[in-house]
Amino acid sequence: PFTWAMMLIGNLALTGVGIPVLGIGTAGFYSKDGIINAAYLSHSAMGGYAFWLTLIAAGLTAFYSWRQFLMTFHGPYRGAQQQHLSHADHDAHTHDEPMDGDDHGHHGPIKLSDVHESPLVMLIPLAVLAAGALFAGAAFDHAFVGIDASGFWRSSLGAITGHHGADVEMPLWVELGPLVLTILGFAVAYYYYVLHPDLPPKMAAKKGVLYEFLYNKWYFDELYDFLFVRPSLWIGRKLWKVGDGKIIDGLGPDGVTARVLDVTRETVRLQSGYVYHYALAMLAGVLVLITWFMVSGGAL
Repeated sequence: PFTWAMMLIGNLALTGVGIPVLGIGTAGFYSKDGIINAAYLSHSAMGGYAFWLTLIAAGLTAFYSWRQFLMTFHGPYRGAQQQHLSHADHDAHTHDEPMDGDDHGHHGPIKLSDVHESPLVMLIPLAVLAAGALFAGAAFDHAFVGIDASGFWRSSLGAITGHHGADVEMPLWVELGPLVLTILGFAVAYYYYVLHPDLPPKMAAKKGVLYEFLYNKWYFDELYDFLFVRPSLWIGRKLWKVGDGKIIDGLGPDGVTARVLDVTRETVRLQSGYVYHYALAMLAGVLVLITWFMVSGGAL
């Protein structure tokens, strides 16, 4: 029960549950509504875009958070199947040859009543975190974004004095919108995973367009691959083959090495190993010298 209560408080804070009209709620309520209200009050195209996206995100956050909570603490117990498999391995051994460390008999799967609380070393931090999730928002709201914000942040963040979100009249539908979507997200999660837990597997088996879209994480991996990964690889290959391979190495170490090898090959071709080739080369050299002396008159 204690872990259940701590998880419940964490979910309430994560989904930002609160009473907008009264301005009281969990820590997540103050941060979530502060962001949504700021986006709405910006009165810009990007602000409106951010406003609607954060509203949708509030509903989706409520859905997956309560789905996690309900699947963990409510509905059918999901630990029996794994326990049956372990007992199947246990039954593969004969009764005359017990498994090492096996000090229990053949019994059914672990019951939900056998699940116990964590030790105090884990429960105490949970309680501290839960207290912060419940009361930290109300305690520090004014210091962070209220009338004391300028004194709290000082020169860390630029602040416009005389303008506070609390002084602006917010439309009722803007204040209630996040709460309505949070309740809607909880209702959808409760309907699918408590009242009708057979529906999600049936929907998954059909592999519809929406299921494939969500299963593939909105195809963001494919989008990132198309927009960033492939262009980066293409640019990298071009820089490697052209810039590094042909230009740097071609004009640098590889180019110098290649020219030295070319000169060496041509020089080696002059050394045939035949004596008459060398004699002919000496005769040609002597003729060149005689011609030079005759033309120049012996002057060097």
